[in-house]
Amino acid sequence: MVKKIVILTLAAVFLAAGMSVQAADFSDNALKQIEELKILSRDKKEIPESFAGVNKITAAELKSWIDQKKTFVLLDNRVPADYEKEHIAGAVRLSPDDLLEKGIKAAEQAGLKKDDTIVFYCNGIKCWRSSGAIVLLQDAGYKNLIWFRDGIPEWIKKGYDTAEGK
Repeated sequence: MVKKIVILTLAAVFLAAGMSVQAADFSDNALKQIEELKILSRDKKEIPESFAGVNKITAAELKSWIDQKKTFVLLDNRVPADYEKEHIAGAVRLSPDDLLEKGIKAAEQAGLKKDDTIVFYCNGIKCWRSSGAIVLLQDAGYKNLIWFRDGIPEWIKKGYDTAEGK
């Protein structure tokens, strides 16, 4: 019985260590902020209105940027099923879960560069995912971050076009 407990404990330690290797790409402070954001979202409370060093953008401003073909990366930070159902055309999907699982490599695989202008969005003011992605990428040294806090619900409410699929 003791041998089984030791084996299970060791397995749990190795599993936890493996899962935290990528999280090591981010500071303890960033990981703490992520947990706080998840709790707010779980409790259906609004995410903070702003983050230091991050500008915000409205749906109308984002639509204008798209229409003007301004150079920026639009990140949909939602889960794959939400993205595939409907997203803002041209958006690349990258969730904070991807970043926590794969580390900064997930951002690199999405084609992000630290000097890109990046606009983040998710499911609105009670969703933690866009703010979580902002926290993690800002922690990793990305600088030109812009938050569409109202997210896809506001985009749809305004009657702007969306796309579906991968």
